[in-house]
Amino acid sequence: MGPAVLITVGMLFLLHEIRGEFFDFSNTYPFILIVIGAILLASSMVPMTGHFDSTMPPPPAAPGPGQNPLPGQGQ
Repeated sequence: MGPAVLITVGMLFLLHEIRGEFFDFSNTYPFILIVIGAILLASSMVPMTGHFDSTMPPPPAAPGPGQNPLPGQGQ
């Protein structure tokens, strides 16, 4: 979301420099809110199948060759 908001603010400042009488920040701040809302809406509609969930711990490593798969067994 950060890059999109930064690009939007940059575009608004550029439009203010080109056509300053209408593109003042007090008239254009709703565009920033629209961009944030559009990004949040788009991210909520994206399917999560195949995505890696960062809150889940990684699976345990499989035992290598020559290692006993069950600790405490065969000692």
